[in-house]
Amino acid sequence: MLLLIQLARLVTGLEAGTVVHVIATDPAAPLDLPAWCHLTGHPYLGPVPGRNRPTYALQVSGQARPMDPGAPWRRPGS
Repeated sequence: MLLLIQLARLVTGLEAGTVVHVIATDPAAPLDLPAWCHLTGHPYLGPVPGRNRPTYALQVSGQARPMDPGAPWRRPGS
């Protein structure tokens, strides 16, 4: 969960189209990241090959759906 909270804060100030590489050793990351991208509208680009540590890529969307900053897997008011 901490990964998603940090990621939500990071992408908030980035320009649309920016590609973000996330290094995550959490075993849930391969499931959580695509799900979070689906919920928020940021395109999930998948694992980044050739890295020493598990790395995943996503692209910042200019039309991302807002999420609760303290619980970025939940929309505000839900």
